[in-house]
Amino acid sequence: MSARDPLPDLLIAVPVVILVCQAGAQLFRRFGQPPVIGEITLGIMLGPSLLGWISPEAQAWLFPESVLPFIGAFGNIGLLAFMFLIGLELDLGTLRGHRGTAVAVSQASIVLPLVLGSLLALAMFGSFAPPGVGRLPFVLFIAVSMSVTAFPVLARVLTDRGLVGTRIGSLAMACAAVDDVTAWCLLAAVVAVSTSGSPAEALTTAALAAVFLAVMVYTLRPLLARWAKRAERTVDGVVLVVLFSGLCLSALATDRIGVHALFGAFVFGLVTPRGSMVIERCTARLRAFSVPVLLPLFFVSTGLHTDVSLLAGDPVQWLWALAILAVAMLGKWGGSTAGARLAGQSWRDSLAIGALMNCRGLTELVVLNLGLELGVIGPDLFTMLVLMALITTGLTSPALSWIRREKFRGSARTASEPPALDGAKPAAVGGADLERGQERDQERDQALEPTTAR
Repeated sequence: MSARDPLPDLLIAVPVVILVCQAGAQLFRRFGQPPVIGEITLGIMLGPSLLGWISPEAQAWLFPESVLPFIGAFGNIGLLAFMFLIGLELDLGTLRGHRGTAVAVSQASIVLPLVLGSLLALAMFGSFAPPGVGRLPFVLFIAVSMSVTAFPVLARVLTDRGLVGTRIGSLAMACAAVDDVTAWCLLAAVVAVSTSGSPAEALTTAALAAVFLAVMVYTLRPLLARWAKRAERTVDGVVLVVLFSGLCLSALATDRIGVHALFGAFVFGLVTPRGSMVIERCTARLRAFSVPVLLPLFFVSTGLHTDVSLLAGDPVQWLWALAILAVAMLGKWGGSTAGARLAGQSWRDSLAIGALMNCRGLTELVVLNLGLELGVIGPDLFTMLVLMALITTGLTSPALSWIRREKFRGSARTASEPPALDGAKPAAVGGADLERGQERDQERDQALEPTTAR
C-alpha cells in the first residue's frame, strides 16, 4: 500500500500558518510591539501550548505527521534566507565615530551574560541537561544563549521610534553590530565543541571554519564585487538565482564542516556587495517572499517543540524559568548599561542602550532551535528559554518609552513598503551606486579588523 500523498495536507497547513502569523503580526503592531513578536506568539499557540491543549485532535488534523518534515524543511529554507539577509543588513560602517563605545558596550553586554549564564548553567546541569550531554557543551550553550541581541528587531524598534540616524540610534546599531558578530563566532565555537567527539576534532572543525571564512572574505568577496558590476546589465531573475544558490552552497559548506548551515548563509550575506541596484532589487524580492511566507513555518516548528504545560503545576520549574529571565535581563541589560556608562554616556542613554541590547527576538529562537537540534538542551529548558526570549523582546518597546518618557507613535513604514526581515528597516531599492557600496564595504572591513582582533 502506497503512502498517503502529503500535498493536500500541506496545502491546508501552509496557508493557515501564514495567515495566522500575519494576523498576529498586525495585532501586536497595534500595541507598539515589533511584528515578529506576534508571529512568534501565534506560532507557539498553534502548538501544544494552546491548540494542542485545547484540542489535540485539531492540532493533529492541521499538522499530521506526514507534513511535519516538509514544514520543517520549508521553514529552514526561510531561516537560511533570513540569516543571509541579516548578514547583508549588518553594516559595520556604523562604527565610524562610535568604535570605542560600541566595542566597550558590546563586550560588556557579552561578558557579563556569559559569566552569569555559566553560573546558572552549572546550577541547572544536574536537572536539565539531557542524558549524555557533557557539562562543557551545556554550560557554553546556556552562556551564549544569554548573550544574544536581535539586530533586526532592534533596527525595527529604532525605526518605529524615529531614532534611526540619531546619535543614540547610531550608537545602538553600532553596538548591536559588534555584538552580533561576536555572538555568532562564539556560537560557532559552541557548535564545534558540541558536535566533536574529541578536542582534536573540535580544533579541526575550528581550523576548517577559519579557512572557509578566509576564502569567503579574500576570494569570493572580490569575485562577487567584480560580478556585481557586470550584473547591472543582467536579468534580475539570473541574479536572484545566483544569490540564492550562493547562500545554499555556503550553508552546505559549513554544514559539512560541522559548524551548521546557518553560519554559511550568514557569512555569504556579509560578503555580498552592497550598493548594486540589481542586487538590492533581488534581495528585496527574496525578503518579500521568504520572511512573510517561509519564516512563519519556522515559527510553527518552534511552537510544536514549545510546551508550556511542561512547566504547569510545578512551582520549581517556574522558579527556574524566573531565574533564567532574571539572569538574562541582569546580564544583558545590566552589562550594556554599565558598558555605556563607563564609556561616558549619560544614565538615560545608557539605560536606553541597555534596553535595546536586551532585545532577543527571532535571533534567540534560531540559537535555541540549534541547541534543541544538537540535543544540548531538552524540551523543558527549551520552553523556558523561548519564554525568556519573548518576554525580553516584548519589554524593549515599553522600556524605551519609559526611559525616554515618550509615547509610541506607530510604525514609520508605509503600507506600500515590503515587509522587512524580522522587523528590520528594508534595504533601499535603487539609491547609491556600486562604487559607494564598495566604499561602505571598505569601511566595514576597517571596522571589522580591530573588532575581531579584540
